[in-house]
Amino acid sequence: MKFGFWLPVFGGWLRNVDDEGMEASWSYAQRLARRAEEIGFDLTLVAELNLNDIKGVEAPSLEAWSTAAALAATTEELEIMVAVRPVFHQPALLAKQAANVDRISGGRLALNVVSAWWKTEAEKFGVHFDEHDERYARSEEWLTVVDRAWREPTFSHEGRFYRTTNTVLEPKPVRSPRPTVWAGGESPAGKDFIAESCDGWLTHGDPPEVLAEKFQGMRDLRESKGREPLGFGAAGFVVVRDTEAEAKAEVDRITDVRQSARGYANYKDWIENTQLERTMTIEDYSVSNRGLRTGLVGTPDQVIEQIRRLEDAGTDLLLLQFSPQLEEMERFAEQVIPHV
Repeated sequence: MKFGFWLPVFGGWLRNVDDEGMEASWSYAQRLARRAEEIGFDLTLVAELNLNDIKGVEAPSLEAWSTAAALAATTEELEIMVAVRPVFHQPALLAKQAANVDRISGGRLALNVVSAWWKTEAEKFGVHFDEHDERYARSEEWLTVVDRAWREPTFSHEGRFYRTTNTVLEPKPVRSPRPTVWAGGESPAGKDFIAESCDGWLTHGDPPEVLAEKFQGMRDLRESKGREPLGFGAAGFVVVRDTEAEAKAEVDRITDVRQSARGYANYKDWIENTQLERTMTIEDYSVSNRGLRTGLVGTPDQVIEQIRRLEDAGTDLLLLQFSPQLEEMERFAEQVIPHV
């Protein structure tokens, strides 16, 4: 089991709490990443959105790829998974950019291919927005070009979405045969893309028994394509307290919709443009990525036991969120990580 965390590029994860004490700034991101690798975290995920979908579109958010390059140069061991949305990046150019970040980091780059969902954001930035299944068709062709650029001395490509001629990319990434490629998706089109083209599947939070069933379905799909096994990652929001009552009180606080709801319009946009397997609840709205469903709430012993269940279910990577991030990560690293 690897422990990863979402870099708080949006200034937090709670749609109902305006100030979580974790500003969207490079200084905070750098401090957090450097401390995380000291206390036992393996990976950080840098999300890519040009607008803030958690705190509201007027709130600040960090740009993913420049932040990732800076992290690559200022950390030593932390794996840096960067989200990339194909519709925002020409594939051969992104392959060049990513190879350079991988070399700066000494081979610590991974990709999270996100087939986009936020139509409003695309319109605000003048980017074409495909309908749902077309987004995954684009992603598959996009990743084909990226993968060939990383592996082949020279190549040409002509497809539905992209065309390149005699493409040369040097130097190649440090990682061989390529940086690890993860993606998320719960629709048939999304799952087919991941099973065919990716190295790992990232899913929203769910209980261990639900994840075990989902992972087995993806294993079967992957095997039907004659491919090597996938890695499996799941999101989780962590609340560790000395007593169950204290943990419950914190969950009640962060899911109180009366506090603030500036991100609700963005949340509705996400729901309308995705195809999810689970009905969403107000807790899922309040805490991003269905993080509370993973069940990492309670005393240290309870959270440790739940992590063991998640591992037994087939989870290879936990992508965790905390609020406030640094203080709660310190608590998790002290009270949980050494025991699992």
